Amino acid sequence: MNGDFRTTFVREPSNLRHHPALVLNADYRPLSYYPLSLWPWQEAIKAAWLDRVEILAEYDQVVRSPTTSIRIPSVVVLKDFVKPQKRVAFTRFNLFLRDEFNCQYCGAHGDLTFDHVVPRARGGITSWNNVVAACSSCNLRKGAQTLKNCGLTLRRPAREPGAEELKNIGRRFPPNHLHDTWRDFLYWDAELEP
Repeated sequence: MNGDFRTTFVREPSNLRHHPALVLNADYRPLSYYPLSLWPWQEAIKAAWLDRVEILAEYDQVVRSPTTSIRIPSVVVLKDFVKPQKRVAFTRFNLFLRDEFNCQYCGAHGDLTFDHVVPRARGGITSWNNVVAACSSCNLRKGAQTLKNCGLTLRRPAREPGAEELKNIGRRFPPNHLHDTWRDFLYWDAELEP
């Protein structure tokens, strides 16, 4: 799958570019798949020092203080379980993720915006059940018209996704960088090949 278009939807802090740590919940599952639950190496070391996480894998690089040296963690697991959220926040990113980064009218990806199925000018509200991802050309074509008037049809109906559903969709969009030590933890429940 071509991953070039996804970077426009994710803000990556500069300190995550070098030696990020994959953060797993106490059940050894990532806290989130998309965006992938990552901490800067400084946060991972701090959490390990405060005994909040267990280090499962490390990079070859070492950081030193005057009295201590520690290998940079690449995978950490929380000692206390964090209960996953049941309700999904209605955000632009989650909307694009629900629609798998595809225009819900033509199927194109990239250059996405969002569109009100029932236009706001005609009483439509901004909600999961009335907003879909749309490419710029389809959004301009539709304008403030109804689907019937503009000749467009939805590929899938707009609806509120569940947290587990979004998590599963996110697993299909791996980030551009996956460290080798993360692979066993990202796809732990995938079917094994014979």
